[in-house]
Amino acid sequence: MFNKFREGFRKIIDKIRYKEIDLKTFEELKDELLLFLVENDVSYEVAEDIISRIRSKLLHVKYDRSLEAIDILKDSLKEYIIDLMSISAQRDYFADLSSRGSPPYSVLFIGFNGVGKTTTIAKLAYLHKNRGDRVLLACSDTYRAGAIEQLIEHGERLGIPVFKYEYGADPAAVGYDALKYAETKKYDVVLIDTAGRMHVDVNLMEELRKINRVINPTIKILVLDALAGNDVYYQSKMFMEKVGFDGVIFTKIDADVKGGALITVSHLYRKPIYFLGVGQRYEDLVKFDINYLVNTLIGD
Repeated sequence: MFNKFREGFRKIIDKIRYKEIDLKTFEELKDELLLFLVENDVSYEVAEDIISRIRSKLLHVKYDRSLEAIDILKDSLKEYIIDLMSISAQRDYFADLSSRGSPPYSVLFIGFNGVGKTTTIAKLAYLHKNRGDRVLLACSDTYRAGAIEQLIEHGERLGIPVFKYEYGADPAAVGYDALKYAETKKYDVVLIDTAGRMHVDVNLMEELRKINRVINPTIKILVLDALAGNDVYYQSKMFMEKVGFDGVIFTKIDADVKGGALITVSHLYRKPIYFLGVGQRYEDLVKFDINYLVNTLIGD
């Protein structure tokens, strides 16, 4: 996990091993460090901010001259990421949900095509069920062929009911009626699937705004593919502008991802990363751990 980032960073710091840190040393390294960050899916804007902060630290902080440049650089980058993602460390999905009113809670999942949104919903449903919650799945994706059947299949495997209408039904009506049904039947949480969006699909984005307005969900979760690289910058920006979101789940973390996308999204919106998808099983949705992330990206 994050091998490319870790190995690339190691190659850079090996060049200054056994050196004392100063501005001259850093200036010799900064362009290469900037390129490394961008190549590892950190947006250029964020990469420049990282460089600026490290440089500022060298200007204003006196270090023990016995410390090596390698230690200073590693510590500076770690501190930056920890500070940037502190909200993810402080926030908990289940706590956020329960702090916003009373059951039934509604969670609206948004994201582009192919990010693993429906599978992520099933994984979160599994977590809810293991906590003892009564869960209802709702399919507001009434356009994509096989979308309803896919959610039903997950529901059957998990022993969780699915609220659905026929293909072509109004997605907002599906979500609204699912919530009313959940109130009547005393469900604790409704997890609502939506059709995947594309950059240029104006109609689907307007439909999503309608769903959001009609349902007024307790929490909106943006599902992002960690393999999408710098494209997550544009995806997250578009969804924030159109409907907003309260938290993020990154999928496919178990693939050979670079890791910079997580840093970029955290920098842009300071929204919590609730979970990471690390495999295909229902159990493979893990709570975001900032210390594990930092140590995996940069090393001890």
